[in-house]
Amino acid sequence: MLILRTYEDPAHYGGPASDPPWVEGGVSSYAGLRQTYGEYLVRSRVTSTTGVSQVELLWPANNSWPPEIDFNESNGSGGLTTATLHWGSSTDPQQETQSLQIDLTQWHTWGVIWSPGEVIYTVDGTVWATITNPNTPSEPMVLDLQQEVSACGSGEVCPSSTTPAEVDLEVDWVVVDAPND
Repeated sequence: MLILRTYEDPAHYGGPASDPPWVEGGVSSYAGLRQTYGEYLVRSRVTSTTGVSQVELLWPANNSWPPEIDFNESNGSGGLTTATLHWGSSTDPQQETQSLQIDLTQWHTWGVIWSPGEVIYTVDGTVWATITNPNTPSEPMVLDLQQEVSACGSGEVCPSSTTPAEVDLEVDWVVVDAPND
């Protein structure tokens, strides 16, 4: 099992003790698997949903944003995840977002089926949202799994006194299927 741990680290912070920094991070298939289109499945859960965001996403293999396909992004809020298709340019980014109420502390299998002009989002084998958009990426992407503490803007929830000092994203398994040609 992969465990991504996000935690407070006040020992290495020069700011006020009431606002300690958070150590965050993730993993990527950047050095290995890159493909255009396909199905991605991630079996995961988090130990807390307050103030720390889990993100499961597809990122451009050339590391030039946008595009981006998020298929499970909690934004640090309990019981809600979003799925977002990003496109456009870095100076004029565009996006389309779907939301789902769900208990993220329970095990779920998150999925995205990416094909020309369409992104289908699944949870536990059931489709919960579909985005049909001519701006769907058509370039190689990589799978990223990460946890982060937000800059507390755009609807994201900041850590608070109810956020545990340690939050884990637990990943049981990942499957990546190539598209059918």
